Parts: sequence; C-alpha cells; structure tokens
Amino acid sequence: MAGPLLVAGGIAVGYLLGNALADLGCRTFGWYAGAPPVDRAVELRNSILITVLAGVVGSYYFYAASKSAYLERKMVEAGRQASEARLKLLETQLEPHMLFNTLANLRALIGIDPPRAQIMLDHMNRYLRATLSGSRATAHPLSAEFARLEDYLALMAIRMGPRLGSTLELPDALRDVPVPPLLLQPLVENAIRHGLEPQVDGGHITVRAQAEGAGLLLEVADTGAGFDPAAPATTGGSRFGLAQVRERVATAYDGRGQVDLQSAPGQGTVIRIHLPAPNPAT
Repeated sequence: MAGPLLVAGGIAVGYLLGNALADLGCRTFGWYAGAPPVDRAVELRNSILITVLAGVVGSYYFYAASKSAYLERKMVEAGRQASEARLKLLETQLEPHMLFNTLANLRALIGIDPPRAQIMLDHMNRYLRATLSGSRATAHPLSAEFARLEDYLALMAIRMGPRLGSTLELPDALRDVPVPPLLLQPLVENAIRHGLEPQVDGGHITVRAQAEGAGLLLEVADTGAGFDPAAPATTGGSRFGLAQVRERVATAYDGRGQVDLQSAPGQGTVIRIHLPAPNPAT
C-alpha cells in the first residue's frame, strides 16, 4: 500500500513543482511574449497526462531495476547454497571409503595385537571427532586439516609399520587460513594405497603448505610407484580422489583454484593445489 501512495504522491508533487518552475522560467526569460492564446483546460489535461506517463515510466524503471537486483541476490544465494550442498555430497562420497578400510584393519588387529588396536582406536576416535566438527561447516582452519591428516597417517602407520614415513609442514602463519574440509586426506590416501603399498619398501609422504602471493599452495608428494598421467584412468583407481579434490576446489573457489599433477612410473607423484586468497565472506 505504501508503494502506490508514494508513487501517487511523487507524481502530484512533480506536477505542481514542475509547472511552478516552468512557469517561473518562462516569465523570467519572456518566453510567453508573442505566444498564441491556449485553452487552459486542454493545457491542464495535457500536463497531467504527461506527468502521469512520466511518473509511471520512471516508477516502472526503478521497480524493474530493484527487482532485478533482488533476483540477482537470490541467485547468488541459491548458487552458494548449491555449492555448499555439492561440497557436502562430495565429502560423503569419500568418507565411507576411508572408514571401511580402517575398520577392516582394526578388526584384524584386535585379534593379533590388542595394544596396537587400542592405539589405532584412539587415533580413529580423534579423527572422527575432527570429521564431525568439519562436517558442520564448508570451511575450517588449515591447522584442523593437518591435525586430521596426522591422525590418519598414524592410523596407516600402525598398519604399515616402518614402510610408511611421513612429514607434515605447516607454517604458523598459515594455520588459520580457511580451506574446505577433507581436502588433502583423499590425496594422502591415494598416495598410500596406489603409491606406497605396492612397493615392498613402502615410501615417504610429504604434505606441506606455503604462501603463494596472496593465495595458498598445498602440496602432497610421495616416493611411491607413480603412474603415467596420460594413461586412461581405471575405475576405482588412483584418479578417483584426485577428481573429487579437483571438483571440490572448483566448487569452493568458483573456478579460481587449480590442481596440478606431476607423476611418472617409478618416480613418485606430486600434487599441488593452488588456492586464491580467501573470500572475506567465507
């Protein structure tokens, strides 16, 4: 109700004020001199008609502009919600794979080495707590991601023993940088499953973070078996986690992130994730 009243009031004020100013200008500059007489009724009708038409056109223009801005905000909000839902969907696709493997290892250890099984259960408990905390948000501090990796690598070290070596490098200045949850763990899992486990001597995994301009560089490197990136990917192979990480980076950073792969048979694998500066709205 307030909108139509405001438009009507604006048209009335515009008509009266416009006529007064136009009349004052014509008298001041003598534009009435020599003008033929006019029908006041016709002049009044034309003035009112022009004012109403101008008011309606102007009101419609601002209404359309306001509605367009409103719809654009709604589209951005819907896109953000869709991105968050997609990130959660990708996370649920990755979580069961790791959990089933860990539970199978834990079941075997309970029968042959109960003390190690208890240690493994403690690490798994901390890992699940971190996972539950991370599932409530689309981003968490990089320190939480590395803490999650630490527990995961501890779980894998119980299974592989001295065949698995690992190094985590996280500068203090980058501990609070926000990243999507479960970003690095699929890459570490792939490195162990497809890179180190096939080798008799195992190997070493290095996960490091460093500043890259205003953005962030994350690197997962292993000394495992490696593979030919140009070869066709096999179902359930080492490309699954990499594909999911690429999709998560593309979704979380609107295509501004980048994931690079460097590998060769017998020469290990290096995966680098280039992330832009954090969005202030994140």
